[in-house]
Amino acid sequence: MAENKPGAQGAPVLPLRPVPAGAGPEAEQALFEVRRKIYPRAVHGWFAGWRWALVWITQVVFYGLAWLPWNDRQAVLFDLAARKFYIFGIVFWPQDFIYLTLLLVTCAISLFLFTAVAGRLWCGYACPQTVYTEIFLWIERKIEGDRGARTKLDAGPLTARKFGLKAAKHSVWVALAFWTGFTFVGYFTPIRELGAEVLSLSTGPWETFWICFYGFATYGNAGWMREQVCKYMCPYARFQGAMFDRDTLVIAYDTTRGEPRGARGKKADPVALGLGACVDCEICVQVCPTGIDIRNGLQYECIGCAACIDGCDQVMDKMGYPRGLIRYSTENAIEGHLDLGGIVKRFVRPRTLVYIALLTTVVVAGVTALMLRVPLKVDVIRDRGAIVREVENGEFENVYRLQVMNATEVPRRYRITVDGLQGLYVASDALVEMPAAGTRAFPIRLRVPPGSVAGGSQKIWFNVTAEDGSGIHVREKAAFLSPKKEQN
Repeated sequence: MAENKPGAQGAPVLPLRPVPAGAGPEAEQALFEVRRKIYPRAVHGWFAGWRWALVWITQVVFYGLAWLPWNDRQAVLFDLAARKFYIFGIVFWPQDFIYLTLLLVTCAISLFLFTAVAGRLWCGYACPQTVYTEIFLWIERKIEGDRGARTKLDAGPLTARKFGLKAAKHSVWVALAFWTGFTFVGYFTPIRELGAEVLSLSTGPWETFWICFYGFATYGNAGWMREQVCKYMCPYARFQGAMFDRDTLVIAYDTTRGEPRGARGKKADPVALGLGACVDCEICVQVCPTGIDIRNGLQYECIGCAACIDGCDQVMDKMGYPRGLIRYSTENAIEGHLDLGGIVKRFVRPRTLVYIALLTTVVVAGVTALMLRVPLKVDVIRDRGAIVREVENGEFENVYRLQVMNATEVPRRYRITVDGLQGLYVASDALVEMPAAGTRAFPIRLRVPPGSVAGGSQKIWFNVTAEDGSGIHVREKAAFLSPKKEQN
């Protein structure tokens, strides 16, 4: 596969600009190219259809899920003030942080696996930067026109028509961006309550800040910065090379078939002209959202969106040439002329096997832990103010503080029993009423008859059991203290 010679970070090395003749010793050479605005051309095809399918799926989930009701509440709500995180029928608490850890580890390993197998699928199809850039570009095309019309409009003087088109475009962008910010905050503040607050201009300072911040970030990243985020801000573009190998599917230009490139008529014989299949139309460059020429080889700016594949296939169809001059392939497949079967066989290799094993282990562990999760949490804390005391009838008493957390959305009654010492019993109320998804802390007194326990610290267990026959049960260890017997 043809590639530019990489620099220290894997980026193609740009040719140095010659110093003009006669320039003095103080002549400087620019190290960075001034940003050139990119006008991606609209493209249709198989991969464009997949990109828009992902746009619709992700945005229907993002914008719609916040409005979905569940058990008289929002289906997905991260209530930071109450420290409760509702995901459909499950209530998570800060103590369930392990599940978030497993989710993040699963996402990371999945990203590594997909990248090792098929390159930057996440960047090209599902990354929020890609998704919102596609949406903002669609709005821009609908208002200002396709590539040629937008280029001409920007190059022309400021007229009433140009001002009106620009104002309309940015108005729609801003409205969509702040609706996105409103929806984002709606996952942390019930979105219906938030909507009423926005309409009455009574949102709190943090809600106002995050709506504006997230909306401004969406507007700036998708409307203005676009490919700059992918090329310079996103770290994924930099470390992706560590996950690529010669059997990773990437978007590749077949130099053997395409070169030498050159323009020709539709009825011309490329063999007679000594030309390859590439007609040098530069459609692949015009449709690229990052403005690269894929014919120069794999570059870190390529986000794997496959727009160049759709554009090139359309040109091949018009010329009557076979498709696939630009296609998903691997370095080994291009050099060895492997067919699809040969490419698939090379998917199974040590790197992917390790990723699959790790991903399977983490997913199985997470699902098992979630299925075995007991929706009841109990913490036992000794009363530091009264370690042990002797009460009526010579019994010894210890006082504890029980923190009970009902992690279900059903009110429940729990019975508290203890064991571990002969004659040990609960001297206070052994029944506790718990509200749905609520916590309660209360003192509980334990006693033992005189002479039934040796002095010092003895291991005991608290048993908290639901009274409704649901089988919810938690057993927590604690220590019972009693005075040591005096030695004669």
